[in-house]
Amino acid sequence: MSNKSQNFTRRDLLLSALSATAVGALPLLPGLARAQAPAAASAATTAASPGDARFSQLTDSFAEEILRLSPTSATSLGLDKGERAGLKSQLENLSRSGDAAWAGQVKSMLKRLSAIDRARLGADAQIRYDTIRYAANEGLEGLRFSFGGAASGFNGGTAPFPVTQQDGAVTRIPEFLHSQHQIADAADAEAYLERVTGMARMLDQESTRIADQAGRGILPPNFIARAALGQLQDYRKTAVAQQKLVTSLTERTQKLGIAGDWNARVTALVESQVYPALERQIATFTRATAKATDVAGVHRLPDGAAYYEWALHLGTSTNLNPREVHAVGLEQNKMLQSRIDAILKAQGINQGTVGARLLALSKDPKRFYADNDKGREELIAYCNDRVEAVRALMPKISNMNLKAPLEVRRVPLDIESGAPLGYMNFASLDGSRPAIYYINLKSTTLWPKSEIATLTAHEGLPGHAWQGAYLAEHQSELPLIASLMGFNAFVEGWALYAEQLVDEFGLYVNDPFSQIGYLQAQQFRACRLVVDTGMHAMKWTREQAIRFLVESTGRGEQAMTSEIDRYTVSPGQACGYKVGHNEILRQRERARAALGPKFDLPGFNDALVQSCGVPLTVLPTVIDRYIAGLKKA
Repeated sequence: MSNKSQNFTRRDLLLSALSATAVGALPLLPGLARAQAPAAASAATTAASPGDARFSQLTDSFAEEILRLSPTSATSLGLDKGERAGLKSQLENLSRSGDAAWAGQVKSMLKRLSAIDRARLGADAQIRYDTIRYAANEGLEGLRFSFGGAASGFNGGTAPFPVTQQDGAVTRIPEFLHSQHQIADAADAEAYLERVTGMARMLDQESTRIADQAGRGILPPNFIARAALGQLQDYRKTAVAQQKLVTSLTERTQKLGIAGDWNARVTALVESQVYPALERQIATFTRATAKATDVAGVHRLPDGAAYYEWALHLGTSTNLNPREVHAVGLEQNKMLQSRIDAILKAQGINQGTVGARLLALSKDPKRFYADNDKGREELIAYCNDRVEAVRALMPKISNMNLKAPLEVRRVPLDIESGAPLGYMNFASLDGSRPAIYYINLKSTTLWPKSEIATLTAHEGLPGHAWQGAYLAEHQSELPLIASLMGFNAFVEGWALYAEQLVDEFGLYVNDPFSQIGYLQAQQFRACRLVVDTGMHAMKWTREQAIRFLVESTGRGEQAMTSEIDRYTVSPGQACGYKVGHNEILRQRERARAALGPKFDLPGFNDALVQSCGVPLTVLPTVIDRYIAGLKKA
């Protein structure tokens, strides 16, 4: 997810706690520990070891248990069939019993892992062991906090509030049912109806959590509350016949000729169950946030400082503290500004700070598509053009011949006001649905033409869509749990590294302004380190954070306000991008130095993707194995 991240699922970061520079000059991040040493000793071999079969059975059990707790993940992955068909009619349980189930899952996983002798596992299994153990440990740590997702163990990520401008049943479930719940027959349509009923139940569960948290002083700031409440009210004002919940089921059953009174039934459910539950949520949310303040940071919450430390560890999979992350952001912002400055001067743009010059460029109407339907169509067409341009580069980037089907869509109108600027939904494992790259086109002025190629590299190829394609196209060779684990710093770090790869392979060789857009995107991620830690640990105001982003990156105030509001409700998540990117670059230089002429860049890139995503603490072990394998060859 480039700019998610509401949406890195968005698989809901199930197990990740649940959840362009001279890299050689970068110091080792002080909070990044090496993985357990024993794995490196067996790095050159992928042979099975005596304990692998038992461990494989255990991870398969973990995967099935997690799918039962997160049935929408089963649907997203295309796994809600056969013996799992019952999951297709279910949604997550957001009640206290659901929290308890997640807590029990974390504890049970750790207990059963402790019965496995890691030393008796093969190299691949050792990395998987370390990965699962890390995730479950972080989930256990999160149980001490009763904020939003943290209360449900490791499936919620860093979302302290159940309903915001980017989180909650209204922003998630209608689009999920429309784009991911497949309908082929009457049973699938019946399951859809059951999930509409489930949405009403989920709304009430969220309302209970909202009221409970508000009673303990846990509520979003007033600017978030206003935006979220406006979205809830707008959703309720929409005529039932126009709701996607209704039109999606009606149109798809009609097209397939599935007999039944589907329109009447789904209409009745929305009128009798969803809308009343939504009205209750609007009333509860209004009361709960009546005295909300404008303080953006989670430092204001009970045990807020400790919560942010945990959220930052979760978001980066390191032990970096807020001041260390803040310092890295400031340093890399300056370095990237220097590179942008040189290109701007080469174009004859000399006056003012780098941020001021970039901001002036952002006000040039020639840099944008028309802010109308025709302009939006042209923008999406350009995204598709950039996807194809990168496909031509992929043989230089990867030795894997992945198909990686990808569809570019506009963020749905009913959620675009609170949605991120861009995000990705991975392809289903069964091939029934391609990866979907969403771009927010509430206004085309959110996207200068020079920034679209970089966004497309991040969300599409060789970024998120490529990583997800490996999981889908090699699913028969991989344990299922590999597709249920998503470590924010790795996933977003890979996508940021993907942005760099297309620059390194010449995508912008005759396009200096798109290269500026690429460097500006890198710089923007460095600035995220500054503002996220600034708000949540150093008590920066929302206005202070917005001003820093606008003045440093030269991006428009509307877009930067949207970004700051996102970081407000997902503390620590936005820090994973640059921290992950930095570590991938550091590991690349380490491998290059160790291997000399044997270093193979596509092979290195493939080693990253074929790890299926690991915590940054485990990444050095992955690269140890890559190095050892080539040295042995």
